[in-house]
Amino acid sequence: MLMPAIDFALAPVQDLHRDRTSRIHTVLKAGSAPARSTATVYCLAHHALEGAETAARAGDTATFDWYRAHPDANASALSTHTVVGPRIVVAPGPEGMLRSPLSETPYYLLGPDTAAAAGEQQELAAVAYAMGARAGFAGLLADHAVVACLLRRKNLGDTLISWSITRLPGTVFCDHVGDPAVLGRDLVHEAGHNWLNDALNATACKISDETEFYSPWRKTSRPAFGFLHACWAFPLTMIYTARVLRDTAGPTRDFLAAYLEQQRGLLAATAEDHPRALALITDAALRERLRAVHDEALSL
Repeated sequence: MLMPAIDFALAPVQDLHRDRTSRIHTVLKAGSAPARSTATVYCLAHHALEGAETAARAGDTATFDWYRAHPDANASALSTHTVVGPRIVVAPGPEGMLRSPLSETPYYLLGPDTAAAAGEQQELAAVAYAMGARAGFAGLLADHAVVACLLRRKNLGDTLISWSITRLPGTVFCDHVGDPAVLGRDLVHEAGHNWLNDALNATACKISDETEFYSPWRKTSRPAFGFLHACWAFPLTMIYTARVLRDTAGPTRDFLAAYLEQQRGLLAATAEDHPRALALITDAALRERLRAVHDEALSL
């Protein structure tokens, strides 16, 4: 059953995607890329920019030239068909992950040696995207989860780690348990972080690090930026989970139901502080999006 779609369209974000993509292609003096959605080209351009910069620092002329000739990071050869459009699904393994002096968070870049994930992993991701789309998150996943890096295969009940980084918008990194309903939850979570990063940049919202709020997820006070991110991404996963429970059974259903119950308690602890944090968001449209999602999740 198709759930009501959540509207993630925000005009300033689309403008940001077009502007930054144009700037990256100009800097790289890149060749023409195949026609794709604005958000997809934006995501892939950041892989090309990061890869070209890394190659330039290493004096690797051949790789630098490859990125200039492939501003879409060769996505056409890597794409997996999904209901939200072609996705790039990779499974690089620990040896393929990179680190940067700018951040200790590991990441992966599409490049000349990239291979698509194995067929069963591509199918897992395609079904996860489909479940997310049916739950109302098609727009979010189409624009903010273009590249999915599947990391460690774990067992249901293990701690699953997922993340995204600002330098690679539209890319998500996820552990998984081989279950599309669980992977769909984590794709939504990380795509939500990517969306909010873009939205804050596009609307020129500068959030002071001096104001902190208690985060029940971290069990400590966090700057408003991190608090608002958590109060956006976790509610999105709550809404997703509540909507897909009817499509799950057995251990997966038990796992997701327990997750939703846990998140209800954690989110309730933010009810008093969230309006005060939202007051730091200067853009009215963005502020309303964040409020509406938080309120919907509180009502579950």
